[in-house]
Amino acid sequence: MNNKEAKAIELPANYEELKKSAHRTSNWRERLDAIEELGQLKNQQVIDMLTHIMKNDAVYKIQEAAYRQLKGLGEDVQLPPKKKGELFKGVTKVLVRIKKSLPEGHTYSEFKEKFKKMRIDIYDAYEGEKGADFDKWLQSTWEGLSKK
Repeated sequence: MNNKEAKAIELPANYEELKKSAHRTSNWRERLDAIEELGQLKNQQVIDMLTHIMKNDAVYKIQEAAYRQLKGLGEDVQLPPKKKGELFKGVTKVLVRIKKSLPEGHTYSEFKEKFKKMRIDIYDAYEGEKGADFDKWLQSTWEGLSKK
């Protein structure tokens, strides 16, 4: 598709809402749905947004979805490699801070709830990245955090 074709396709009335949803860091499922819907629009703005998401989203499932949509739109793109290590720099510090803020003897459930309330962006990204293993990962991380 050339630039004239890409620019010629009009954006739908709900484009601004889709754009917000595609960038909402607190809800990876909403981002995924928005990317699927945006992938139906052959428009340069959409292509640029999907390219940015493919290269920069913290959740690899989201990067993959943006890549698939771009390929479906005929774009010549390469899927970025999956990042190794922490999704967010200093996540262990954040988790230690949350654990320290809770009373001695708190439960894993209390920790998980406070983590979700305080840092939904990080919580959501790890939930999206870890999938079914999220709880297992979070609990073992919580157990390994020092309270000192």
